[in-house]
Amino acid sequence: DEEEDYMSDLFIKQDVRPGLPMVRRVKEAIQKEEKQKEANEKNRQKSIKEEEKERRDMVLKSALGNENKGFALLQKMGYKSGQALGKSGEGIVEPIPLNIKTGRSGLGHDELKKRKAEEKLENYRQKLHMKKQANEQAADQFRIRFKTKQEERKMEGDLRKSQRACQQLDTQKDIDVPKETWFWIQPEEEDKKDEEDEYTSSDLSVSEKLHILTAYLREEHFYCIWCGTTYEDSEDLSSNCPGDSAADHD
Repeated sequence: DEEEDYMSDLFIKQDVRPGLPMVRRVKEAIQKEEKQKEANEKNRQKSIKEEEKERRDMVLKSALGNENKGFALLQKMGYKSGQALGKSGEGIVEPIPLNIKTGRSGLGHDELKKRKAEEKLENYRQKLHMKKQANEQAADQFRIRFKTKQEERKMEGDLRKSQRACQQLDTQKDIDVPKETWFWIQPEEEDKKDEEDEYTSSDLSVSEKLHILTAYLREEHFYCIWCGTTYEDSEDLSSNCPGDSAADHD
């Protein structure tokens, strides 16, 4: 053959863009691979399950014919295709759908799983409810303890106030020894007496001490710590003082 003339029109008309042959070969390879997949899919032997599904779908999609014994009996009783069942036509029109079981679990397994999931959810809700109740009870107990401590501190302050008033009033009447050892505020370093009275400091609560000391101040000195007033006599005290407790004065 004669050598090609690279200056001729034939050479100039050819597409000589760089990389174009490579792109063409890739496209051809992809098309060839797709054709091979289609051929393999057509030639592939279907599994038994796939064949059963295809046959089942085909039968379900086709309407019942006269060759079906059940349909023939319905027609003899006056049934027409597309008509609802029942004497007055209140029944179903379409057949009851099939519920195909594809898994390997036993009958009732799905219901069991559903029941267990519901029980688990209910247990979780109960735990949340119990935790909420426990938090609320803890908050209530904290508020009660806080209020009780506040009341105790206030009562202790009222008791010290009453002891100071008792010591001052007793001293004004030249009483050197209190009627009860705890009627007066005693220094912490003072030794306790060997002989104690009928009611000792350990026997009585702060509330009981305050009640006893308040009654003593009212009877002996006609004094009310809540009013901060010394009355002339018992009649003046009873007529002008609201009561012998903080609640009566509130």
